[in-house]
Amino acid sequence: MPGWHWASRPCGPWFCWRSATGSCSWRTARSWCKVAERLVANARAYLLLARMWIRVSMSYRTSFVVLTIGQFLISGLDFVAIVLMFTNIDALGGFSLTEIAFLYGGSTLCLGLADLILGNIERLGRRIRLGTLDAMMVRPVSVYVQMCADEFALRRLGRITQGGLVFAWAVHALDIDWTAARLAMVPYLLVFGTAIFLAIFTMGAAVQFWTADSSELANAFTYGGSTLAQFPMTIYPTEAIKALTFVIPITFVNWYPSLFILDRSDPLGLPGAVRFGGPVVAALLAAMAAGIWRTGIRHYRSTGS
Repeated sequence: MPGWHWASRPCGPWFCWRSATGSCSWRTARSWCKVAERLVANARAYLLLARMWIRVSMSYRTSFVVLTIGQFLISGLDFVAIVLMFTNIDALGGFSLTEIAFLYGGSTLCLGLADLILGNIERLGRRIRLGTLDAMMVRPVSVYVQMCADEFALRRLGRITQGGLVFAWAVHALDIDWTAARLAMVPYLLVFGTAIFLAIFTMGAAVQFWTADSSELANAFTYGGSTLAQFPMTIYPTEAIKALTFVIPITFVNWYPSLFILDRSDPLGLPGAVRFGGPVVAALLAAMAAGIWRTGIRHYRSTGS
């Protein structure tokens, strides 16, 4: 019978797919264990590096507090502008202030979490120019992990806190029936929205293996994409919505999950299943990001400095 089967092999347990013809394609369980061990080791290394940078930042507590508050206030100015705009209008693109606050908070939270986890990866181009990437490549830790944790900035909690407060207020103030499905969609939005931004951050950084200095271009898709996602897509031309759905899938960060939560129709008229496409989009972007990163690492040539 076709299907997965466990079987004993001399070197250990194997996982076998038995085809209709009876032939088997063998995959050792040990190889999957090694992958899991590598992931755990990389996670530990990341946490150790992040902890080191946190301790460094905490040695200057006043500076840390001031910078964190500054991030909170600067990020909050965007929402203040939205509130001021609603003193003259009742709706924007057919969405109320509370609904836009939900979009804004979701987008800001997802970007803030991704920025906290690996925002400094955008400094890859600078390390390539200065030749300091070479030192990372000879260390017994993944270059990707080192770049993600490089100069880990806990002050970015300011943006996360501000976005979280707006998001929490919107969730509380929304006049909708919070069914189990809608409640489940909230963490879904945050998890896969963050994953999408993580992949975009990685792709933007990986391109710098060839361009050496394109961090601002990458920022246009991350920070710029987050800004676009803070507002309802109904205010943009149809061509722009299609680009943000099929080219740079920012709409899957918070727009499509929000359409389900707010019980709104899709301006593109796409099937309802698209609203649950976040995991697929995140997985595809992650695979693309991993491929570009690995290709860049393989073809990297030292600056010689």
